[in-house]
Amino acid sequence: MIVCWQLSAGFRFNISVQSAHVPPPHWLRVVLIGRRPKATLMRIAVLVVTCFITFRFVLLPIRIEGISMLPTYQDHQINCLNRLAYLRHEPQRGDIVSVRLSDAHGLANPSVAYLKRIIGLPGETVSFHAGHAFINGQLLDEPYLKLPCDWETKPFPCSPKQYYVVGDNRSMPFSFHTKGRAERDHIIGKILL
Repeated sequence: MIVCWQLSAGFRFNISVQSAHVPPPHWLRVVLIGRRPKATLMRIAVLVVTCFITFRFVLLPIRIEGISMLPTYQDHQINCLNRLAYLRHEPQRGDIVSVRLSDAHGLANPSVAYLKRIIGLPGETVSFHAGHAFINGQLLDEPYLKLPCDWETKPFPCSPKQYYVVGDNRSMPFSFHTKGRAERDHIIGKILL
């Protein structure tokens, strides 16, 4: 049994056919802005806003200057810093972070940021003996160190809001190396790669 329904007399199919006298858009126009310029402009605007937000507030492009992180990071290497890395958890030992260290007066220089590795966590005491780092008197395993070190220091206690940061290139004399205790709010973010 076959059932057929009759369409009402007012129903019409809408089939539009492009007029034969309108030429198709030039191929260069199609390549540059697409067949629908309004949609292309909307995509470009969304892309520009997304890039602005991403590279202004989330990922910060950085250029590494100096040899303090050799051999992990080379001088003049480009990388990105994730500024949202520590929203859900605190920095961990071994993390490579960008930090603003305090000057002699205790003020952080907002225009200078250092790339350093966290070795001491809040409340811990850091010291160096025979070129090895010690945390609360226990030897710290640092497989990322490749260059010889001969540092000897007294213990540095970290307050409950401080982290001890230092570079991976410890072949330089201790006094030439930028390192030290950094307040939690001076840690900008974690290196991405």
